[in-house]
Amino acid sequence: MPDSKIIDIRISDIRQLFNSLDPSPFHERDLDREAEEFIVGWADEYPLQSPLELVIRVPQEQLDQARQSNIQQAVHNYFAYRAVASARRIRFQLREGRFALVIGLAFLATCILLRQLAGSITPAPLQQVFREGLLILGWVAMWRPLQIFLYDWWPVRHYGRLYRKLATMKVSVLAV
Repeated sequence: MPDSKIIDIRISDIRQLFNSLDPSPFHERDLDREAEEFIVGWADEYPLQSPLELVIRVPQEQLDQARQSNIQQAVHNYFAYRAVASARRIRFQLREGRFALVIGLAFLATCILLRQLAGSITPAPLQQVFREGLLILGWVAMWRPLQIFLYDWWPVRHYGRLYRKLATMKVSVLAV
């Protein structure tokens, strides 16, 4: 790829790349957590538009085994799965946000109604404190839905896009 950004990994054993607790064949296995963090961390350093290439360097005696194990497919499958999981997480967060918004609006409306009632019931000195407290309490109830809709989904979307990119990057296995 022209102008590809290279993510270079040197490992002493091909098994370091995969989760040792996952009994699946290489092309279906989860990446090791540290390997994933390394790859994602480096990929996140580059602009999202830049093409990437993952170069995995193994000892010469493991080169044939590494090439036969179809590491490229395993890496692509893993990051494609992570991209789907990110999309699912965004849908869940937005559903949670809608639910929190309904609750927040109902609570805010209740606080506003109680605020109106408090104006006619409590004595004047306490009336202002109680009314303002209810108004603040109602708006605080709106904090979580607004946080979800304005801020929480952006990082998940970013990593979903990054995972989709990693799911299509070129993967090469070379000898150290």
